[in-house]
Formats: sequence, structure tokens, C-alpha cells
Amino acid sequence: MESSLETTRFSIPEYVLRGGQRMPVLGLGTASDPIEGSELVIKLAVLQAIKLGYRHFDTASLYGTEQPLGEAIIEAISLGLIKSRNEVSITSKLWCSDAHGELVLPALRTSLQNLKLEYLDLYLIHWPLSLKKGIEGVSGNEEYHIFPMDLSSVWAAMEDCQRIGLTKSIGLSNFTCEKLADILAIAKIPPAVNQVEMNPFWQQKKLREFCHENGILLSAYSPLGAIGTSWGSNRVLECEVLKEIAKAKGKTVAQVCLRWAYEQGASIIVKSFNCERMKQNLEIFNWSLSEDDLKKINDIPQSRGYRGEEFISQDSPFRTLEELWDGEI
Repeated sequence: MESSLETTRFSIPEYVLRGGQRMPVLGLGTASDPIEGSELVIKLAVLQAIKLGYRHFDTASLYGTEQPLGEAIIEAISLGLIKSRNEVSITSKLWCSDAHGELVLPALRTSLQNLKLEYLDLYLIHWPLSLKKGIEGVSGNEEYHIFPMDLSSVWAAMEDCQRIGLTKSIGLSNFTCEKLADILAIAKIPPAVNQVEMNPFWQQKKLREFCHENGILLSAYSPLGAIGTSWGSNRVLECEVLKEIAKAKGKTVAQVCLRWAYEQGASIIVKSFNCERMKQNLEIFNWSLSEDDLKKINDIPQSRGYRGEEFISQDSPFRTLEELWDGEI
């Protein structure tokens, strides 16, 4: 079904975060694994997304997409697609090599410089661990050292980032219930968001409940199973249960997955640079899943897609997957 630009624009609900900040339910992700195309591809995709009505964009220092995202926002303003930067919500993330108390603020300033922005709407700690300073990535071909994160100093620095206005909200990514509890025990400003893998094959029921009880919005990445990445698969989009629901609804499997996540109270980060799929991904707010649909999805066997095995070693603070995920695997 065709959706006009105006209709699409006004059909995206917003969540109100802790502290009163508003964030659109559905955001466009800019991570690619492997890297997809050039910076121009990213920029053009973001511009197209803005035309379609997207107002929430997710990036990270690790992704290498901050600069083209920032350029797209500047161009969107100059073209009159949006009136000002205030009309969009921008999330970025602190990479593990900067997850040291004294490096947090400089890392955020670098992200802002890349984005050509004065502030972020949301800044997240990307993973609950620290890498040796200066190591930008994790690869089996590179020597790197993983350390336990000094939660107290890193979170205090994140709080400072919010206090001085460089980000409106702060939060976490890939944190389990136990690790979230560790942050909550020391936080003066509690996290507003926890961004984690979530889809019908990894529904995060325990974590969703914990976040809800503690006023933390759970944000879903890889809501379609991260097909096309080095670690993702087509198990979500090729699931017969989901195909049957989609056929009965006259929807795509992707739309069923996104609607399901929305009905669970999560915000959603979905990545597609295909114009038609970007449009379809927005068309999830004027229909609903039945109780029978939800039961069928609830009964899908569960297993984590992204396991984080590159963070596991005998020299790491996490020697097993069970330790990294606190048994939530």
C-alpha cells in the first residue's frame, strides 16, 4: 500500500524517555557488516529515509558512518526536508577502546565533530567491557586486550556528558539484567535505554521485564535477524510461522517482526538502504497482531543470534559465553 510522505511522517509514534526526552519508535540503523558501499551510499540512504519520514538515526564510532550521517542531516536542512536539527533524534555509541573514564568525553566530542552536531539525543556504552587504549576494533587477526570496565568512572563520565549538554540522554547497549543492575546501583543519572538484539528468535523476555520495572526503554537491534551480516542469518525472515502470519495479514515477514517488537514496548533500529523496504518498514502502525499470532511467535524456540565470541578468551574478563551474558544465552 502506498503511503504519502505526509502520512508516513505523522504516523511514527514516539516514546518518552526517562527525563522527558522524546524518541521515535522506529529508527534507521547505519551499521553494515561488511561495510556496504561508500559514504555516499550512506548519505543518500539517510536522505531518502528523511524524505520517507524517518526521524531517528542510529550510528556509532565503530561503524564509520557518523560523518555521512551528519552530512545528510545538513543537506536535508538545506533542501527543506526538515527545518532544523531538532527534528531528528541521533544516537551514537562509545566504543570499547574509549570505555575508560578519562576518554569518554573526548570520544563524544570526536563523534560530535564527525557528525557536525552540537549535541546527541542519546549516547550509549556500546559493550560492557573495555579494550586496551588505542585498539579500535576486535579481530582474530589483531592483538587486543580486553579488560573489565571500570563502571564507576565510565558511567560518571557519561553522566557528565549529559550534565554539560553534549547529549540529552545516556544509556547502554548489550547489557544483561545483572550488568544493568550494577549500573543502577551506582548511577546518579540512571540509563534511559538499553539497546540489544531482539527479534522473534531472541525475544529477551527476562530483560524486557527488568528494563520495564526500572524505567529503561529496551531498544531492539537486528529485529529481522541481521541477514547479510557475518553473524546474522535468514532464520527470521524464512521462518514458516512468521510467513504464515504475514500471509494471513497481507504483510511482509519483516513487517510482522517489526510490529511484534513494537507491541512488546521496544523501540526498533532497522537497517535497510533499499527505498521500498525502508517504506514498508514504516507501515507497521495502523494494524495489530492477534492473540493467536502472539502466541505462535511466543512459542518459537529461542537462541541468541550474535554471541560475541570475539570477546571470549582465557585472558578476557569473560572466559565463557555464560559469563559474558550472565547465563542469558
